[in-house]
Amino acid sequence: MVYPMQFNIATLALRLSFGLSMALAHGLPKLMNFAEMSPGFADPLGIGPVPSMAFVVFAEFFCALLVAFGVLTRYSAIPVIIVMAVACFHIHGGADWGTREASFLFGIAFLAMSLLGSGRFSLDYLVFKKR
Repeated sequence: MVYPMQFNIATLALRLSFGLSMALAHGLPKLMNFAEMSPGFADPLGIGPVPSMAFVVFAEFFCALLVAFGVLTRYSAIPVIIVMAVACFHIHGGADWGTREASFLFGIAFLAMSLLGSGRFSLDYLVFKKR
């Protein structure tokens, strides 16, 4: 299927803005401070604070970067969606909307990217579509 140029520019804008924002503003600080933050990290799934934080770092940093560059975008967005849903509805579930809003909006944006795919301006396109 051939998409119009506006679709490809829109998917690029979504991937770069939300992917890089998630990776650099949320994932990177957790990755850089993993040893200090992990013992007291929230454990909503009962797997322990260190594995919980490892999954969050994997999603917020590594998967978000994959989405930003358009690498297996539909699949790379799924861990981020899961982490944002847990953050919005469990970790911040009793908080006011202002506290929950960022995780909700990131979750919706990554859900949209998972449904839309990476578009033409992506590494996915370079690797898989040009064969």
